[in-house]
Amino acid sequence: MQTVKEQSNRTVFAGARTYGIAEQMQRHDVTHFQCTPSLISMLVEDAETISALRRLNKLMLGGEAFPVPLAERLKGKVEILNMYGPTETTIWSTTHRVEEGRELIPIGRPIANTEIYIVDREFQPVPVNVPGELLIGGAGVTRGYLKRPELTAERFVANPFSSQAGAWLYRTGDLARYRPNGEIEYLGRADHQIKLRGFRIELGEIEAALRLHPSIREAAVVVREVAANDKRLFGYVTTAGEPRPSVPELKRFLKDKLPDYMIPSGIVFLSELPLTPNGKIDRKALPNPEIKRVDGEGGFVPAQSELEKSLARIWEQVLQLERVGLDDNFFDLGGHSLLAAQVQARIGDTLKTELPIIKLFQFPTISALARYLSHDQKEQVSFSKVQDRARRQREAFAWRGQATQKASL
Repeated sequence: MQTVKEQSNRTVFAGARTYGIAEQMQRHDVTHFQCTPSLISMLVEDAETISALRRLNKLMLGGEAFPVPLAERLKGKVEILNMYGPTETTIWSTTHRVEEGRELIPIGRPIANTEIYIVDREFQPVPVNVPGELLIGGAGVTRGYLKRPELTAERFVANPFSSQAGAWLYRTGDLARYRPNGEIEYLGRADHQIKLRGFRIELGEIEAALRLHPSIREAAVVVREVAANDKRLFGYVTTAGEPRPSVPELKRFLKDKLPDYMIPSGIVFLSELPLTPNGKIDRKALPNPEIKRVDGEGGFVPAQSELEKSLARIWEQVLQLERVGLDDNFFDLGGHSLLAAQVQARIGDTLKTELPIIKLFQFPTISALARYLSHDQKEQVSFSKVQDRARRQREAFAWRGQATQKASL
């Protein structure tokens, strides 16, 4: 049976070893590294990864919006490229070299053999600074979707701007605009599909799931930035009558229908949803949610031991909550993988102990995590005593061996 010892940036198996990203970069002298901004946000919590980044020639980030605070954090460590492009155009279509002191990070200019058009609803090119849908043409455009002719016809259209026969454009559904210097600025989705922490999410799918609850009449879901580099989903609902369901009840209801990354961090009850003059939900008029702890069925149970109180303070700082209870679930409070990485780093700094990030998923409450840390520390002390005893035995055996050898001489 294999045994496993987990550490903050690697997993070590008896007889075999799995290396972490930072170690792999150093072992193989990696010069170019590609990932999402969400992943690099987690990796830079580790000092070993920061050291490995300085050995790179280029760090290529893409797959979601590149937040300026992350660029500020990475500045001076490596040359950074912001990459943009959907799978349907063979991944990357534009690139931009990230520079310091920018108020926003554009997606740059098209790469070789790629054409970019930004058009209005009439499929006419828009002027500089005017938003429009971003279309991609050129050698990277694929043939379409396998066995989905209707979707292929909707997204892949003939290129009216090309004289080449059979030239196609891919309609990305992304909003963008040209800036006066020729760079392209990404503005978000034309529909309600978003990219959050590397996941493509249809907000309408979450809204439909909320409306399946018998007490919910209307629902809207939006993304809010509650802090720098911390975006979360929030749901807004109206109910069909009293009594209205609790937030924990709605979250449990959604977990039976959606993956965890699509569960809203918070749910706001409104008497009615704001509407635009033409009767559609006015998402811009939805109120900013109040970030607060929602008591579960067991109510609030305060931390007791010093370790529990230290963990509760860390969670309160990271989650921006006034209080965190002993049995509160980190992810039910709005936690996610990026915030888990912050908790891991703060535990290391405050408690001077290494916590594998996977343990936050396995022990998502203060009480469970405190028990794990207490047990792990006892095991480490016990293991250290065993090592000391083995070392003393080896030294005594070596001394007896030397004494016997001298006696024989």
